[in-house]
Order: sequence, then structure tokens, then C-alpha cells
Amino acid sequence: MADGGSPQPEGNATDRILLFIQENPSCHLRRIKKELGLAMGTVQYHLDRLEKAGKITSQRHSLHKYYFAMGFKEDEKQILEVLSNETAREILMFIVERKSPSQTEIGERVGISPASVNWHIKRLEDAKMIDEVREGRFKRYKLRGDSRLVARMLQNFYPTVWDRWSNRLAEMFLSMSGAEEKGEGQ
Repeated sequence: MADGGSPQPEGNATDRILLFIQENPSCHLRRIKKELGLAMGTVQYHLDRLEKAGKITSQRHSLHKYYFAMGFKEDEKQILEVLSNETAREILMFIVERKSPSQTEIGERVGISPASVNWHIKRLEDAKMIDEVREGRFKRYKLRGDSRLVARMLQNFYPTVWDRWSNRLAEMFLSMSGAEEKGEGQ
């Protein structure tokens, strides 16, 4: 009820929800409800209509169902799911930045308990975003796949996070390209 008592037209809620999902892929029901100020039942009804109409798709992961506009590839959906969680995003970015940190280093950097690090690491491994590398008695973690895809997703859908990390990522990519050039010249 935007104007002091009259309900908003049904199509308006549908359009608002669709636009929100397009701008915030990998959002979940409660976030849509909160951000748009709609009733839970209203959001559920319109999400169901949008999904049946083929305008959005959803994926269930543990307790949440994540919503996406049509057109995302599976690997992009997995990355966006991880990036939507602040702690998992911080862990993933630290792994990208440090190349192969240990579980202890991750916990110290992010400021979470070893049990929480384990939980997030398992989730990242299940999503096939990182690999575990044994180094003696230590487990180290490295990004699986193309870090440029993660960077592109950050830039397109999390611009404020991208701004914070872009300088650090640029330095990392420059140091990687410098190391490759030195290796080729020898």
C-alpha cells in the first residue's frame, strides 16, 4: 500500500520482483521481501508466477532457494550464490588474493572460528570453486577455474565489493603476468 491505503496493482509487484532479481541475481525470498517491502505471501505468489512463465529460475541450496533471471550458466549461478554470502565471498577473495592459503590463515583473515571456516570451505568445494591441496600436514586452498569469471561477476553484480577489491585484484594479476614473463624469458 504505497499511497496511504490503496493496494498496488498486481503487475507492478511482478515487475518490481523481476527487476530486483535481474539486478540482484542469486537473491533469496526473505531478501526480496525485505528490500521491496512486500508481504511474504505476495512475494511467494509472484515468484511462482515468474518461474512458471519462464522469466526466472531457482536453485535450492541448504536452507535457501536462490532466484536468477533466465540466461545464467550453471557455473555463473554457483559463483553468484557464493558471492551473495559475505563470509563465503571474503574467503573466496582471500583465496584468489593469496593463491593458496591454509585454513588457519583463512580463519585469521576473515575472523571466524575453525568450524565456520570448515563449513564455508566445504560449501566452496561442493560448488567446485576451490580445490584442496595437501602440503605436509597442512591443507591449502586454491581457486578452481578462471579467476576472471569471478572478477567479472563481482564487477557486474557487486560493484561496491568490486571497488574495494579491484585494486587488490589488479595488483595480483599484474604480479602474475610479471612472473609469467620472467618464466618465459629464461
